[in-house]
Amino acid sequence: MLEEYIADQASNSDFQLPLTSPAPKVLLHGHCHQKAMGVMSSIKKTLSLLPDTEVEIVETSCCGMAGAFGYGSETHDISRAMAELDLAPAIRKTDKDTLIVADGTSCRHQVADLTMRKPIHMARLLELALKK
Repeated sequence: MLEEYIADQASNSDFQLPLTSPAPKVLLHGHCHQKAMGVMSSIKKTLSLLPDTEVEIVETSCCGMAGAFGYGSETHDISRAMAELDLAPAIRKTDKDTLIVADGTSCRHQVADLTMRKPIHMARLLELALKK
């Protein structure tokens, strides 16, 4: 994964990422796959490379969407209830300047549908940090 590569190269003096702060704060929702594969530490390390940026990781399980699960007529309520345990309330508490990061496509849809916020992928976050 991209974050694993960047975290692995962070101590390599030949690998330079001229990053600036894309926002005062980033709120991260880890994808189930990232959690299952044990790469959250790489994501945290990559995020720590962003100067002057507070990073908060939402302690959640699944966002509840799980592909198309959340769009099913029989499973929509379960999906929503899962997101409302921790993820959606945490996002609603953030101010408008906080960037919401979620690598999972279905996670981003769930967040957008339930919170009216537009989360971005980690690659997009890094692009923003490189452009400034």
